Amino acid sequence: MSDDLSKRRLGRGLAALIGEMDQPLPVGDSRPSVNPDRSVPIEFVARNPKNPRRYFDEAELQDLAGSIRQHGIVQPVVVRTRDKDRFEIIAGERRWRAAQLAGLVEIPVIVRDVDDRTALELAIVENVQRADLNPLEEALGYEQLIAEHGYTQNDLGEIIGKSRSHVANSLRLLKLPEPVRDMLAEGSLSAGHARALVSTPDPVTLARTIAAKGLSVRDAEKLAQTHIKAQNAPPAEPREPKDSDTVALERSLTDRLGLAVAINHKGSGGQIKITYQSLEQLEEICRLLEGRG
Repeated sequence: MSDDLSKRRLGRGLAALIGEMDQPLPVGDSRPSVNPDRSVPIEFVARNPKNPRRYFDEAELQDLAGSIRQHGIVQPVVVRTRDKDRFEIIAGERRWRAAQLAGLVEIPVIVRDVDDRTALELAIVENVQRADLNPLEEALGYEQLIAEHGYTQNDLGEIIGKSRSHVANSLRLLKLPEPVRDMLAEGSLSAGHARALVSTPDPVTLARTIAAKGLSVRDAEKLAQTHIKAQNAPPAEPREPKDSDTVALERSLTDRLGLAVAINHKGSGGQIKITYQSLEQLEEICRLLEGRG
């Protein structure tokens, strides 16, 4: 299959190969939206190991399994032949998983003869178009197409109907450390939250703070910028060690006042810092300075 033909087909999504699969049926109509080629034993069908989708909500699978028990599989699973009477899923892994939960012995399939590249492309396009991928899975799918099949970000944008910047921002998420990527995959962070953390010095700590406090994306961006600025701030000038006379004087004044006293020399002058913990201690300092002791 040529690159141009592949891209033209993929640009129209799965409809280019298997017909319109998402057309709504009339209320109460459980007929298949696309006629299957055949039914095959469910154990003869295997998932595509390169399918970008890795996370399936268990509660949603159980709901779908209940629907399948009542109505059957309305939308066939799209497969390709791997060996004689053995098939690999191109699209429809969620339905296949739910069918297993429902106890189906056979499932309806549409068989299409496509190569590894096209199977991967279709799996990514189908999931992206149906918003079935979490942001991390989407980014990993894009990375896989770029690494294995030489797609550019512009190519991917045209295929999936997204802007090049959307693809680039998705790929940036892969720069995050594993704990943050796990939070993104689990849904405790959104893609907007995660993108704000890419350039920060400690994205893991910030991600946990954002999740714990339920910060908005805007607040997360402000928090991230604060940490980035702190990271880029010039280092403070090292202080010279204090001489023994200064240290002794600090200790003497601290003992007399009952408050922490710090003396810092600057050239021929300097400053004395007295630390107090309460308004009563402040009032005592004022009393002593005014000579009312």
